Amino acid sequence: MASPPNPNPRTLPPVLLLLLLVPLPLGADPLPTEGRLVNSCIQARRKCQVDPICNAAYHHLNSCTSSVSTPSPAQELLVPEECREAAQHLRNSSLMSCTCHRRMKNQVACLDIYWTVHLARSLGDFELDVSPYEDTVTRKPWKMNLSKLNMLKPDSDLCFKFAMLCTLNDKCDRLRKAYGEACSGSRCQRPTCLGQLRAFFEKASEPHAQGLLLCPCAPADQGCGQRRRNTIAPSCALPSEAPNCLELRRVCLSEPLCRSRLVDFQTHCHPLDILGTCATEHSRCLRAYMGLIGTAMTPNFVSNINTSIALSCTCRGSGNLQDECEQLEESFSHNPCLMEAIAAKMRFHSQLFSQDWADSTFSVMEHQNKNPALRPQPWVPSLFSCTLSLILLLSLW
Repeated sequence: MASPPNPNPRTLPPVLLLLLLVPLPLGADPLPTEGRLVNSCIQARRKCQVDPICNAAYHHLNSCTSSVSTPSPAQELLVPEECREAAQHLRNSSLMSCTCHRRMKNQVACLDIYWTVHLARSLGDFELDVSPYEDTVTRKPWKMNLSKLNMLKPDSDLCFKFAMLCTLNDKCDRLRKAYGEACSGSRCQRPTCLGQLRAFFEKASEPHAQGLLLCPCAPADQGCGQRRRNTIAPSCALPSEAPNCLELRRVCLSEPLCRSRLVDFQTHCHPLDILGTCATEHSRCLRAYMGLIGTAMTPNFVSNINTSIALSCTCRGSGNLQDECEQLEESFSHNPCLMEAIAAKMRFHSQLFSQDWADSTFSVMEHQNKNPALRPQPWVPSLFSCTLSLILLLSLW
């Protein structure tokens, strides 16, 4: 006998039907927040303070750190036995894998903890001098409103255009004026100047900071080259007399912040072989390079007519350490990874102005993401998610 028809057949609510037609943004990469760390050294230190053994070992190691000098790469680290015992107690602590972030609050305190524990990390099978910064890559779109430059002359050089873009941005303009005042001629106090430079390159958006520092110039346009070279206010930020490069490094290694930035640069801009194969991609190398600006190891362009980079130091008087000094100097002046990263960024900046940007900021974003081969298609996982949702709902129907 046939069953009677269901007087109340199940129907999908209109809202659910609409949801099935809306593509879900599963293909987009979530942007990491600035202060989110897997295991920050400040958090790890708080955990250690709860454990009496860990806390006592940390304090002992902290006193050892002040007594054990930081060796150069050619020297061996000499550690007293009691310091080795304190280091051994921290081997299972979360302090051993803690990291910091370039833009985090209390960055200096975090780095102090990192380098205190580094003495324990550097003993045994652990690597020496690993960058303390969390190795994250943010995939934020290149966002800048180029239509505001319509007021400029068409033949204005690109360094001037990027300077104008910074002026038109409230945050960039405020930070740039702050280091401009601190680094100005008669009122120049180098420590203050360096601090304001660091603040600019840490807090200004990356497109604005990189645009000012790495703007491309025509080979014969010395005015543009001079504007680019003067971005970091070299007359105040750099030493008046070039010190020995090894002495410059010694000063840098005695400061947790400078030491961290130098190790970060060596980590991400280091050629792996004689062919110039780089350890990481260009974006990480550039970020590490810009992180050195405002420290004792501040690099800059050598002249107004090319893009050669160098430290403001010399290897004269290095004696038996001449080779070591030249190796340090050439890690900036003859670094194929750094040179290619700078050249690639300048090519990108040139392409931004290679056509008329009469539209809004979104034109720049569309231009950067126009090639579908360079990025995953967000509609593919969205289509899959919609299909899966439809199957699940139909099974309940």
